[in-house]
Amino acid sequence: MSEHCFHCGQIIEDTQIDFDNKLFCCKGCKSVYEILNQNKLENYYSLNSKAGIKPEKRQNYFEFLDTQQVFDKIIDYSEDGLILVTFKIPVIHCSACIWLLESIKNINKNIIYSTVNFSSKTVQIAYKNESFKLSELANFLTDLGYKPVINFETTEKKPEKVDHSLLVKIGIAGFAFGNIMLFAFPEFFENEKDLWLQQYNYFFRILMFLFSLPVVFYCASDYYKSAWGALKHGVLNIDLPIVIGIFALFFRSCFEAYTGISNGYFDSLSGLLFFMLLGKYFQQRTYKTLAFDRDYKSFYPIAVTKITSNKIHENILISNLKIGDRILIRNQEIIPADSVLIHGEAFIDNSFITGESKLVEKKVGEKIYAGGKQSGTTIELEIIKEVNQSYLTRLWNNEAFKKDTSTIDSITNNISKYFVMVILIITILSGLYWYFIEKNTSQMYQVITSILIVACPCALALSAPFTLGNIMRIFGREKFYVKDALTVEKLAKINHIVFDKTGTLTINKASKISYEGEKLTPEELKNLKALLQNSNHPLSRSLYETIPMTTEYVPIKVKDYEEIIGKGIKGVVKEVEYKIGSSNFVGNEKNISSNTSVHISINGIYKGHYIFKNQYRKDLKEIISSLKNYKISLLSGDNDSEKLSLEKIFSTDTVIKFNQSPQDKLDYIKNLQDKGHNVLMLGDGLNDAGALKQSNVGVAISDDINSFTPSSDAILDGNNFAYLPLYLKLSKKALAIVSICFIISFCYNIIGLSFAVSNRLSPLVAAILMPVSSISVVLLTTLVSKIIGYQTFKSR
Repeated sequence: MSEHCFHCGQIIEDTQIDFDNKLFCCKGCKSVYEILNQNKLENYYSLNSKAGIKPEKRQNYFEFLDTQQVFDKIIDYSEDGLILVTFKIPVIHCSACIWLLESIKNINKNIIYSTVNFSSKTVQIAYKNESFKLSELANFLTDLGYKPVINFETTEKKPEKVDHSLLVKIGIAGFAFGNIMLFAFPEFFENEKDLWLQQYNYFFRILMFLFSLPVVFYCASDYYKSAWGALKHGVLNIDLPIVIGIFALFFRSCFEAYTGISNGYFDSLSGLLFFMLLGKYFQQRTYKTLAFDRDYKSFYPIAVTKITSNKIHENILISNLKIGDRILIRNQEIIPADSVLIHGEAFIDNSFITGESKLVEKKVGEKIYAGGKQSGTTIELEIIKEVNQSYLTRLWNNEAFKKDTSTIDSITNNISKYFVMVILIITILSGLYWYFIEKNTSQMYQVITSILIVACPCALALSAPFTLGNIMRIFGREKFYVKDALTVEKLAKINHIVFDKTGTLTINKASKISYEGEKLTPEELKNLKALLQNSNHPLSRSLYETIPMTTEYVPIKVKDYEEIIGKGIKGVVKEVEYKIGSSNFVGNEKNISSNTSVHISINGIYKGHYIFKNQYRKDLKEIISSLKNYKISLLSGDNDSEKLSLEKIFSTDTVIKFNQSPQDKLDYIKNLQDKGHNVLMLGDGLNDAGALKQSNVGVAISDDINSFTPSSDAILDGNNFAYLPLYLKLSKKALAIVSICFIISFCYNIIGLSFAVSNRLSPLVAAILMPVSSISVVLLTTLVSKIIGYQTFKSR
């Protein structure tokens, strides 16, 4: 009797190694077993009894990875001794693989973290490169049995191509279906005894059996893997009934064809899988379309300041950036694409990429990776790679900024899980009825198969993602950019809206700005403008635009720049210290303005202040009135100079608070949530970052502001602020559509089951109906979403 290796499960062909009362086929498997046990990871084998993959003999396959040219193409990020690299590993096939690959940091101290993307069969690894080469990492993975595939296509990091394996399976199933139908042709003339085709019936049945083999054992393989993977972990998924139905139909067909009862159901079986795979392909393509639309449009509102050939600054969408363009990055702005530093002092915070908040200094001529955030003065960069929208999307969806999970997803998963159990019970009872009561074994198999196929809750599972995905598209078209489908669901449950004032209710560009105090010299104004250029605060941006550019733009160096949230900015320009911000911040105790104002001090001497006569957004009173079904609060960091104006806009039961620090806003929202409120916070995305993150839904308002706020759940173009009530209304309609689709899915299954149980539905028809139901749900959600989207915004 052949022995199997405890680690990889392979038959031991040569000398066996006995260790710890277990048998191993080679030293490699024994070593991995020892490593796992030494690091207390032995429960790896409880996930999969034959968890390993037979390692290949150790060779230095990957020396070429240490060549600088190849290294630069392979890696995603390299900074300050930390490397991020993504490897394609096709042999990832189950949860044991995922678990082990995400636990390798416990095995190798040079590895910081690893994340597996099961659908793309890739693993991203962050590691320290001081004493660990890229080739050593690749060899380490190979020793574990997960050899990376590295070729020209993976180094170029091109977008994923269409899943050709699924197309091949569809082609084989379709080819087999057509031919089996042809071979079944003589059966239609069984009463014509003199027909010469009758003598070849048995031969045709053999051909039908042979043609069905690749369909059953290859085309349906994805269903088997899915069902088996779920069963191994004690889970019933929606593919299990399908698998049972396929085998029931196949073995019954084999029995009937062999015994001469009939030609079986090979034609129905092949047609069943052909139409099921077509439905799967349709779903896959639709999902990819939604994902592409999301990746491409997610960051449209984010602009960047481009420096033209005439030294003019202009805001452009990051999607319009090209290689060779020069851009200006201010304090706390995200670098949108891989770039080279041309001018300025760069201190880059890569926490969005690495999770570690640490400033890395960059010198002129050095490369800066996309996703880094500048901390300090303005820098000038030259783009060396095109903007990758999907990469920025991943940054926005960083684990650090994720909130709670979707209620709809939980409901869908629970319904699907119990639905499968109910279907299996119905199948067993129906089978027993047709076997013992009707005493019809042939019909029993047909009934069982029809029930298992027609009752697949695919349409149920598709209801929520496709509905919410389509609503996200409509929101994007109307310049409201939400992070994910969960945000749409959470918007529908909001009952309390909290507004910031500056930059949210006010239009900064339309502010009337006047100056009171000691007149500033042209040189001081020039230096003041240089300092303001580094800040993204709405008042700073307005004041920057107000101060005229007296000469052609020439970069002015600002030293010791610091921006203190909620207070102001300071820095040294040409050996002179400038402070811009609140009266307390600049050291002014006397000239405190009752209006919204920005105070100036130079070398500790108070000079004066700029007064902002805020202009509120158009039709603000009507917008607030249309939100009468929500509780509303206003939190402002300014003084109460505009209290009377705001009280005319808001209702008497609105809570209005002034002189609120960022922490005050966060605490206020947390207190509301503790009382059971679902809070929507609207702010400028800078001072309000903490409050946006704390709220159930945080929306950053964007008015030509080049700010990227991963703490927010959505970004709203300031020009579309008036549509806020419509966005909330549409989100509620979205949940109504999901509920309707749930009901339709249940009705479809009930009707289908009633026909299947009574033997009025053949397996082939059931196979056609299953993808048709999914397609109908997708078409319904798309059509209804478009209609309600059009109706919602038609009166704009």
